[in-house]
Amino acid sequence: MTRLRTTVSTLVAALAVTALTACGGGGQPEAPVTNADGSTTLNMWTFADVHAAYYEEMAERWNEANPDQEIQLEVTVYPYDDMHNKLQLAVNSGEGLPDVVDIEVNKFANFVKGDNPPLVDLTEAAAPYTDDIVQARLDLYSKDGKIYGFPTHVGAFTTFYNTEALEGAGIDYTTIETWDDFKAAGVTYNEETGKEFGVASTSVMFLEPLIAAQLGGQFLDADGNVQVDSPEVVETLSMVKDMQDAGAVSTIPGGSPDSEEAFGAINDGDYAAIVYPAWYTSRFVDYMPDLAGKVAIAPAPVPDDAVVQTIGGGGTGAAVPAVSPNKDLAADWLAFAKLSPEANVAVWEVLGFDPVNMAVWEDEEVTDNPENKFNKYFQNNLFDVLGEMQGGIGHFESFSDPNWPTVDDTFRTVTLNEIYENGTPVQEALDQAQTDLQNQLGQ
Repeated sequence: MTRLRTTVSTLVAALAVTALTACGGGGQPEAPVTNADGSTTLNMWTFADVHAAYYEEMAERWNEANPDQEIQLEVTVYPYDDMHNKLQLAVNSGEGLPDVVDIEVNKFANFVKGDNPPLVDLTEAAAPYTDDIVQARLDLYSKDGKIYGFPTHVGAFTTFYNTEALEGAGIDYTTIETWDDFKAAGVTYNEETGKEFGVASTSVMFLEPLIAAQLGGQFLDADGNVQVDSPEVVETLSMVKDMQDAGAVSTIPGGSPDSEEAFGAINDGDYAAIVYPAWYTSRFVDYMPDLAGKVAIAPAPVPDDAVVQTIGGGGTGAAVPAVSPNKDLAADWLAFAKLSPEANVAVWEVLGFDPVNMAVWEDEEVTDNPENKFNKYFQNNLFDVLGEMQGGIGHFESFSDPNWPTVDDTFRTVTLNEIYENGTPVQEALDQAQTDLQNQLGQ
């Protein structure tokens, strides 16, 4: 795959510069836009400057490869809540929609409700690439066998270990395979050092879906009914609370590892084991320079007899509104920008995300590049870890349910805080969440 490595070198170099700049412009065309030069204007909304820079570069690459279908991409970057609220209002009215839009995973289910979602079926556009794409990530943005969004990364849960800190306490991270192992290591570490080991987040819900999926559970059943008081969910929260009571996990400043306050604490060595999606590599490189060369990546722990080894966490589904006058061209370009090997090399080399196109996983010139900033930072290679988990990456069906945003919001704002901060018994907190959610959802 040397040719692939060569074709993306220019893209990677350009992205390294443009990812630092903000993007603006954009509006909504009321009719197909054919410019004087024969190109077509596509308007796009996103909530991240780095995404905008990436898309603009992928538009240039598309134009180089498709001179007869050139696009002029106009990207508007909105704050996270503003963009999703604006999108919901536009969908409701059927007016003012862009040609392409980024929808964060916890919001995506809001836009695929009903029998006729307001998004284009992207299944045909994805077809040239799907044999190499992690199916679980396509499933995340699918409904009734149709793909409505394209992922940016796998986001497979891994564990990031501060090996220097662990070795000082006599702990070998390579011996940690199960959650029992993780708990035992955390207790030992806490007793030996007086510092924290793992994290119980209160402002983001990632760890709990991972463990629930490993146990074969879901927060919602196949019909969208809430079941957060199910045996698997109760066991999940009880496991985390038990680890907290034993000293193996603790809450963290900022409420999750992905916050400015948490970056400082982890960089200072106050936490030694972070179980988080693989895209967290970028947070270490960008925000925790003091840990360079000290962090190893490993698979996330599993319970005995796990149903799946890991799932994808977080993400953005890029979609095409069904009313776009340019929807066919937009769908083809978006498939190229999100699923092609060229795009996925850049996803890794610039953003540090684990690519959804597994062909990239096998290109050693990309994965083992000694000049790659992520390879330089970590003690081992992320792709070796992904290879270990490749057959065990599952799909957490609740993430795709239209009721998931409501469940997620309740847990992030109430339930997790009740359990991990206020000490409310797990069963009591989940029973209350079940009642509150059923009332909110009219179940």
